[in-house]
Amino acid sequence: MTEEALHGLTISELRVSFDGFTAVDGVDLRVGPGDLRFLIGPNGAGKTTLVDAVTGLARATGSVRFGGRELLGRPVHRIARLGIGRTFQTATVFENLTVVQNLDIAAGAGRRPLTLLRQRRSVPPEVDEALTTVGLAPHAHRLAGTLSHGQKQWLEIGMLLVQNVELLLLDEPVAGMSHEERDATGALLRTVASERTVVVIEHDMEFMRAFASSVTVLHAGRVLSEGSPAEVRADPRVQEVYLGHAPERPTAAAHVGEEP
Repeated sequence: MTEEALHGLTISELRVSFDGFTAVDGVDLRVGPGDLRFLIGPNGAGKTTLVDAVTGLARATGSVRFGGRELLGRPVHRIARLGIGRTFQTATVFENLTVVQNLDIAAGAGRRPLTLLRQRRSVPPEVDEALTTVGLAPHAHRLAGTLSHGQKQWLEIGMLLVQNVELLLLDEPVAGMSHEERDATGALLRTVASERTVVVIEHDMEFMRAFASSVTVLHAGRVLSEGSPAEVRADPRVQEVYLGHAPERPTAAAHVGEEP
């Protein structure tokens, strides 16, 4: 997929309310084609709720457009068919099936049920490519339940890739990973973002600084700051939200996201 063929995500005046509480309050956000955008913010900032709205899991007002198509008001399965996929904080894989079987089932999401039951004589090209991309080719015939936490996350990303998802929305993909798995995941996300648009909800500031192309900070359901990782780190408003007080000196920007 060439960059010219990629689509961007445009969110305008997005609002999500639950029983009088406004979780997302008039968010405007544009994620350009091929971007690796990180959404950060304290707990309760509205990050996951925003993704829920984009994918049809939360009712919202405003506008969410991807590839020129309005997503709000569409059911979840129709949004998925438009090339939008997401992961959750806990990987959802078929643990009693092998890695390659998980990918094959995901790749067959558009096939008839009876064809999914037929044994494959060979691995489909898209499955073979995904195995290589996510680094699980050596583990193709292992049961998914025996994979490490990080490998299960990679498998779930692979399950989106075989469906030719164009917009990936990933919820804290490196939570609980080892340092080595985290770095491998960052490299994977960069590879995926070269051909797709990727939005990552994250709390790990070190991971964000190392791999984000751009960053949006949410606070109390609104966009607080936006820009490159360096620009966001230098924003006094972001420092105040994360540190709990206004910085006294500009050098305090180096400590955004670290424990006080």
